[in-house]
Amino acid sequence: MSTDFGRPSLAAENQDLVERRLKEIRDVGGVQETLRIEWRGQPLQVEVIDMPVNSLYYNPGSHRIRAQRTHDPVRDRVLDEEAFSPDSQDYLHHLLQALPADPTKRDPDFDTLLESLRNFKQNDPGLITRDGILVNGNTRRAALKELGEVNIRVGVLPLSCTWDDINRVELSLQLRRDHKRDYSYINRLLAIDEQLSFNRTYADIAHEFRTTKRACEQDMWVLATLRDLVERSKTGGVQLRLLDFEEAQEKLKELHRRYMKESAASKEKADVMKESRLMAIVLGFSKTDVRLIEPDFKARYLDKRLPDAVRTPPAAAASAGVAIPGLNRTVRAADPSVADARALTDSVLKAKAVEAAGAAVPAQQAVEAAKTFSAVKAAVEDALEPAGKDARVRKRKQAAPDRIADACHDIEQCITDLVYARASSSLDEETFDESVLKLRESLTRLSVESARSIKEPGDGVSWLLRAVQVEGS
Repeated sequence: MSTDFGRPSLAAENQDLVERRLKEIRDVGGVQETLRIEWRGQPLQVEVIDMPVNSLYYNPGSHRIRAQRTHDPVRDRVLDEEAFSPDSQDYLHHLLQALPADPTKRDPDFDTLLESLRNFKQNDPGLITRDGILVNGNTRRAALKELGEVNIRVGVLPLSCTWDDINRVELSLQLRRDHKRDYSYINRLLAIDEQLSFNRTYADIAHEFRTTKRACEQDMWVLATLRDLVERSKTGGVQLRLLDFEEAQEKLKELHRRYMKESAASKEKADVMKESRLMAIVLGFSKTDVRLIEPDFKARYLDKRLPDAVRTPPAAAASAGVAIPGLNRTVRAADPSVADARALTDSVLKAKAVEAAGAAVPAQQAVEAAKTFSAVKAAVEDALEPAGKDARVRKRKQAAPDRIADACHDIEQCITDLVYARASSSLDEETFDESVLKLRESLTRLSVESARSIKEPGDGVSWLLRAVQVEGS
């Protein structure tokens, strides 16, 4: 069920003005502008009118700024209580112009929209309720207000519109393929999560969001992970926000893929890698750096480089097991390496939260957090160097076998092509013969290098050496 924010103070005046303007365009007759929307599962053409920019209200439930509302917790709470007060509407006006990842900065995309409206005016109509609440076109209204424009073209929803209708129509319009400005990453995750709360299936949501069921499941794994990080970052009255992870989209998606693959073999190793990679993401390392963090990264490279102040003590959970109350049984305790990795990530999360809070925390606390953050970041940076070197060595070791495997796939495809060519009598036999001669030459050279490089050949290399010897005799 969607949040009911009530009605704005000018609702009655707006309803009266909407009715008058709808009557005016009907009296004029002829072909009038309309806007096509999805209304309760059916297409609907709504009439478009001009409305005063200053008479309309931003939608406090807009998916576009849902994560950004938490930028100022006090004003966010006021928004829930008095969504249409001047202060709340001013806050929404600010957020609609702000950079999604950092609401203290202006969004360049907003300035692009501003210039477009200045030079070419309004191309597409917005959409409002009869009370004057913007369902679509919130950002355009903010830009028109900045430009000092008097009117905005808007379609008008039916009188029976509810807050559930507002949310559904906004979402359907936003997800149209021709829409120019997408939701930010976190707001998209929240929109999918909201649809799940309405008991919709992943398949239905994937269809509406023009994506796949697997992608939606990945998004919800990421959102659950981020909510866990936000909760774990709480310290001294401050904490991180979901919007602090706006720019980590690709890193988080790659983490999910790698975690799923690793957990199929070992859940404990996957959890250690997950915690280490999340720590690196919070520290601000690049995607290529995060990719170097494997399950053994912390134990093999990082632990010995961590300063004593941030090192976690040996986990007490390494005991025999954990008792289950009432059953007189014990189960294996969690792997202490997971607990250690989690504790280190927690210390970084709390330090990041204090750092982001700025003047809202005592100076001494801020200094200590900055020391922790910089110390762990320096240790991770040092650990990534040998990890990167070892990764490159592993890659070189795997390069030759991978190329042989690729060549085998090509030969298998060649066999299929030969069958088709024989059936259609289309084989160029001379060219094929020349290619086979090149293959013989390549296999001969491969045999020579294999004999030089491999001291104790296995069955495969032994066969290659024998085959070349027989061919050469």
